[in-house]
Amino acid sequence: MRESMYRDYTPEEYQELFSNFLVDSWSYSKVTSFARNEKAFEMQYIYGLYSKSSATTIAGNAYHAALQYYFTKKQEGITLDLVELQLCAYAYIDNVDANRWKIQKTTPTVETCIKKASDTVTALLSNFVAEKGIYEDDIEEILEVEVSCEEFLIVNGVDIPLPCHAKIDLIVKTKRGTIAVVDHKSRSKFTSDEEMELAIGVQAITYVKCQEARTQVQVDEVWFVENKYSSNRGDSSQLNKFTVNIDYNSRRIYEALLYEPLKRTIEAVTNPDYVFLINDSDNLVDKAELYNFWARTMISEVEDFNVEQSKKELVSKRLKKIRDSSLTVVSPTVIRQFKANADKFIQYDLSDKNMSQQEKIEHVLRSFKVIAECAHTFEGYSSNTYLLAISAGVKVSSVYSYRLDLANALNVPTVRFSKELVIHDGKSYLSVEIAKRREQDLLFNPDDLVDQKIPIGKDNFGNTIVWDLNNHSTPHSLICGATGSGKSVCVRSIIEYAILAGIKNIIILDPKYEFRKYKERGIRVVNDIDAIEQTMIKLCTRMEELVRNEEEERTLVVFDEFADAVANSRTGNALKVYEDVEVGPDKNGLPVIVKKHVRTDKPLEENLRILLQKGRSVGFRIVAATQRASVKVITGDAKVNFPVQICFRVPKATDSQVVLDEPGAEGLAGMGDGLIKSPEYNQVVRFQAYYKA
Repeated sequence: MRESMYRDYTPEEYQELFSNFLVDSWSYSKVTSFARNEKAFEMQYIYGLYSKSSATTIAGNAYHAALQYYFTKKQEGITLDLVELQLCAYAYIDNVDANRWKIQKTTPTVETCIKKASDTVTALLSNFVAEKGIYEDDIEEILEVEVSCEEFLIVNGVDIPLPCHAKIDLIVKTKRGTIAVVDHKSRSKFTSDEEMELAIGVQAITYVKCQEARTQVQVDEVWFVENKYSSNRGDSSQLNKFTVNIDYNSRRIYEALLYEPLKRTIEAVTNPDYVFLINDSDNLVDKAELYNFWARTMISEVEDFNVEQSKKELVSKRLKKIRDSSLTVVSPTVIRQFKANADKFIQYDLSDKNMSQQEKIEHVLRSFKVIAECAHTFEGYSSNTYLLAISAGVKVSSVYSYRLDLANALNVPTVRFSKELVIHDGKSYLSVEIAKRREQDLLFNPDDLVDQKIPIGKDNFGNTIVWDLNNHSTPHSLICGATGSGKSVCVRSIIEYAILAGIKNIIILDPKYEFRKYKERGIRVVNDIDAIEQTMIKLCTRMEELVRNEEEERTLVVFDEFADAVANSRTGNALKVYEDVEVGPDKNGLPVIVKKHVRTDKPLEENLRILLQKGRSVGFRIVAATQRASVKVITGDAKVNFPVQICFRVPKATDSQVVLDEPGAEGLAGMGDGLIKSPEYNQVVRFQAYYKA
């Protein structure tokens, strides 16, 4: 099979190629979206404004996640039961951000959305477990699970100048010796045979060509397995498999059917002046949402949309042309009024209403019969804090239950309520924090350093958050955060402030080589795991000397990615130390040298624990950082030794619970938006960390 001419392009040629298009790839869903409703295509794939997902859509995604888990384990020879699949699906649903749920008449709150999604996926998985033979009876071998493709294709004999993105659920070898691509589908009712026969081949050939371009192995058939979550009457099957045979003739007809809408899509995204039309007969999109978007394109700047960075210049020029042409015939006032009218028809969604955040908070709470007033607003770097005055007679604890609905209305992943009331100007308020797009960084400022109170960041009230090295109740700090959360930058700013504070003895244990530049400044940086272990042994020895002599020596130990270092350090017999020992002459009078076990070193984790527990009294201060927020890494004993706990954005609420004993860090904005728990503060405090290049 001939390969696409675009596969051998250099990076520079790819950059030049993609600069001509409003998007960087195509897919079956993009092509069908364009063919069905061009304006919906423009809104989603060019401007990045995706509609929220219904409970049944989320349930379908959770079902896919569970089946991916099932077939991955099946490939390893393990068969999962229904309970294990349900746990996987429920975890997926629990991790859906609040602002992704689509509120509708039948699901008027996020909680009801979650319940419906859970009920739906439970039915889907029960059907699958009961009837999985529809898959397995014809599978000889599972070849690949959940394959993501990004391939340049030749369709209908034409080299397509954009790569095709496809996600293939399953690839198997059948008992008949054929190669099959499998696609899982969840449905409220089965697709008719007529629709399957006439339309499904276009999706099938897209998967086939991506897989063949990726592997150069011919695909013989595609299975579409539909799972109907609504119960059938009688004992008829809840799963239905439709097989598309990919022979020479079917390839030709399906490629021809795919090529026509694909050609029109490519032509549209390569023409910055193309006018995308609204299809008023499309029942699969929210018409008010589309008209709202249409009005926004005539009065908004590119920053008001979620346009990919690489496409902002192209789209910005397009927006300028739209505004210049539209505003000559229609005034901005009329357009804004039209947009306001469209807003009224967007069901149960405040995210695009012409209301301030304060008004939205009050409105949502009032809809749940909670009367509250946003009495004060404090603007931070990555979040804003709103102080709510709750009316007399309202249980403050009841407000917490509307957290997800409030986040959904404000179009943010989650909101964070303070666990305790905040006192401001002598009056108590309930504090709610809402993430926002950060417009400026909190730059490293030497003037914020006072004595050896190491500045960590600033809270939304403008207070400097510090780690006081002279406070015996806060000797050590634990820092946790996922990639991109700001953890490493925070560690770097702590080191810089420590240098300014006059701490001469700084040791950096750096198994991932992120802080090597400090070697040039005379700071000891240890990278190799064996050297890290030996350094920790020497630190413990030095600590014991100071204890015996009743001396103090201010030493800052920075241990980056300590969890990985502990995992890769010596254990068991590897900790035994042997030395060459002369045991006497042999029969010829020559010395006999043997290896003798002289001692057993303590594990790295044990030495770290000892240094944390005893080192505080002789001036040792430790900051330990890790990406892994699990109970295996951050045990209860470990947390006791870290009175200061700092958590940046983590993937799940359970990760935040491990570090801080409460959720919240999963909803942080990243890039230095953090939470700190310290004896110096009466509750967990949200702050923005300093940025130090």
